[in-house]
Amino acid sequence: MNVRNSIFAALIFMALLMAFIPADTILKFKLSPDRMLAEVREDMYMIHPDQVADMIIAKDPSLQLIDLRTPEEYAKFHLEGAYNIPLSRILDKDNLPVFNQDIRVNVLYTNGSTDAQAGWMLLRQLGFKNNYVLQGGLNYWTETILNPEKPSDLQADDEIARYDFRKGASQHFGGAPAPSSSDAAGTAPKPIIKQKKKKAPQGGC
Repeated sequence: MNVRNSIFAALIFMALLMAFIPADTILKFKLSPDRMLAEVREDMYMIHPDQVADMIIAKDPSLQLIDLRTPEEYAKFHLEGAYNIPLSRILDKDNLPVFNQDIRVNVLYTNGSTDAQAGWMLLRQLGFKNNYVLQGGLNYWTETILNPEKPSDLQADDEIARYDFRKGASQHFGGAPAPSSSDAAGTAPKPIIKQKKKKAPQGGC
C-alpha cells in the first residue's frame, strides 16, 4: 500500500471511528483539515523500529509504548513494556491524560500502520503533540528487528552495522513473537500519567 492509499484508508477509518464515539468524549478539534494533511505528508510522526528497539534496550524512561489492539491480541504478544489502550477506547476520558502530556514519548502501534495512524490523527486533531506511530507496526517490527535479513558482504558498512544492531536486538527480544506465560496471565498494566507542573502564582497583594 503506497503512502496516498495509506493516508486515505486512515482518514476513512478515523471518520468511521468517530461515528461510533459517544458525543461527550469528543473534544473540540484544534487543527484545520489543511494543517492535518500537511502534518501527515511531512511523515514526522513516524518512528522507525530501529529507534524504538534502541530506546527499549537502553531503558529510556521517556518512552511509553501504547498497544492500540484488542486485549486478546495484546495478551498473545506485545512489545516489551507496552500498555494496552484499544483504539475504540482511545478517547475515553480516563485515557486522554495519557496522550495529552509532554513528559513521555508515546509510540502507538497496531499490527500494521493504518489503525495507529487513525489513532494518531484523532489525538493530533485534538492538539495533543507528544504521540507518534511505530512505522509499519508489529509486522514491520517482526521483519526488521526480530527476523533481520543478513546483507551481502558487498553492502555498505552502515548496512552491515544496522544488521549487527538488529541481530543483537533480535536476541534481546527473543526472536520471532510468541505468546508467553506472562502475557496470558492477568490484565494489562496501566500507562503512566504525569501531569504538567502548574506554574506558581506570580506577584503579591
